[in-house]
Amino acid sequence: MLKGNYMINHILTAEQRSKNMSHIKSVDTKPELLFRKKLWNNGVRYRKNFKKLPGKPDIAITKYHIAIFIDGEFWHGYKWSENQNNIHTHRSYWIPKIEKNMKRDLLVNSKLQSLGWRVVRFWSKEVVKNPDYCTELILFYMRSSQ
Repeated sequence: MLKGNYMINHILTAEQRSKNMSHIKSVDTKPELLFRKKLWNNGVRYRKNFKKLPGKPDIAITKYHIAIFIDGEFWHGYKWSENQNNIHTHRSYWIPKIEKNMKRDLLVNSKLQSLGWRVVRFWSKEVVKNPDYCTELILFYMRSSQ
């Protein structure tokens, strides 16, 4: 007996699955919107998806050189050593893809730091679960850079 989405996921064609995956948002996600609203309500002015910087940070506070990324757990390898074992379909595709994303994240961090930017990365669920803490951390970094 099949339960939940297991059956649905396994009866989709590759084309249908690809279409579904293409609809996953990469900008203006709920965690990003929530966090940007918190920052804005605290008087923080920022650029979103700032193309002038390596990695196109989700939020860039240019006045204080703070680059913020809100990373999705799946795409950026949250607890990767544990969670990669939870990938059961298309492992030969997903594992290298996610590991490439993780390497790119490190490279982007390094590039931004070499340009004098402070890089802050939050997991999406961290922002949703505790947006006040995440906001306070950014406000602290802003105060400490004055």
